[in-house]
Amino acid sequence: MISPLRAAALKPALDALYEAYDQGHVADPVHVVRRYEQPADREIVAFLAAGLAFGHVTSILQSLDALLERVGPHPAEYVRRFSLARDAPGLASFVHRWTRGADVAALVLVLQEMLHRSGSVEGFFVEGDDPGTPDVGAALEAFSTRASAIDVAGAYRGDRARVGVGYFFARPSRGGACKRLNLFLRWMVRRDRIDPGGWRAVSPARLVVPLDTHVIRVGRCLGLTRYRAPGWRMAQEITASLRRLDPADPTRYDFALCHLGMQDRCGFGEARRDAHCPLRGLCRPGGRRRPPSRAPSAPR
Repeated sequence: MISPLRAAALKPALDALYEAYDQGHVADPVHVVRRYEQPADREIVAFLAAGLAFGHVTSILQSLDALLERVGPHPAEYVRRFSLARDAPGLASFVHRWTRGADVAALVLVLQEMLHRSGSVEGFFVEGDDPGTPDVGAALEAFSTRASAIDVAGAYRGDRARVGVGYFFARPSRGGACKRLNLFLRWMVRRDRIDPGGWRAVSPARLVVPLDTHVIRVGRCLGLTRYRAPGWRMAQEITASLRRLDPADPTRYDFALCHLGMQDRCGFGEARRDAHCPLRGLCRPGGRRRPPSRAPSAPR
């Protein structure tokens, strides 16, 4: 975690970066989530969008549009009324990288059970949350553990060789950063010109940064973490550093940091270095190392 002195040096630049990116003019799945006014629909779309948020953003948006076309204009109602016999065939042809239609059907069964038990995904989440804990790590653990116990065998028709629904329910205890779940929480808990919000029971102060390649790269350059390998501890440490800048809302910087990296404005690995970077002069030379790449693996 960065020192108070370092935080004081970074805060004006990161605040300015947040304002510059907080306009909604860049491609991002969050803009699809914002199309939905009703909180019940929004949390379903947000979970689907976050679940597909891996790969190139153009591919993510194309896959999300294709899925939502199948779901229809009222996603929460679709989930509540979902029937494997009636609706799973309409998902059969869906593909997003290694996620297939059967995985989506299984996910919808899980979401359906959450709605039946708790009234909403938020209700299911907060049943396993202790608001007195410093972050949402334990709540994510409980959420994914309980979700993974829901029976989805029917979606796979007995094929136990493929149970891809597990990728949607990562757990901090397995070491991974839980990027997609943290992204979902950011969208649903925060509310500004980027994140639409909708949930009331979780404080933005307890969110954890959705750690991806771009946030890792920029975070290490800025000295927000000492870790080299991506994972839950790195996500917590980058969040703790950002909490020094804004204790009430540390993940508000995530969108800007991610898109700074996505657009290669920091010049990482380029001959021009950071000549055009809005954070020019704030990077630490030791941070300019690429994080190790990872092949798709079991959910963490």
